[in-house]
Amino acid sequence: MNAILHDVIRGCFQVEVDGHRAWLDYALDASGTVMTITHTVVPQAIGGRGIAAALTQAALVHAREQGWAVHPQCSYADAWMRRHPEFDALRA
Repeated sequence: MNAILHDVIRGCFQVEVDGHRAWLDYALDASGTVMTITHTVVPQAIGGRGIAAALTQAALVHAREQGWAVHPQCSYADAWMRRHPEFDALRA
């Protein structure tokens, strides 16, 4: 898997794997302190390789570094956070 890139302008973390782009979209609230993860998208052709997990973890590590809280609106991100209690303190 290539390195995960953070596109601040578009509000996403993305990676290209075998010619397919996977991404996690987020939005910051008006105060700039709460990251809402809205979508995690991994094309079927590259599914099952832990890509969504890697994108989610990258987003949460970034949020932690920035001092942001996280609202996992995306069902995948919510489930991932529930399986990784080390990120509980970020939950908005």
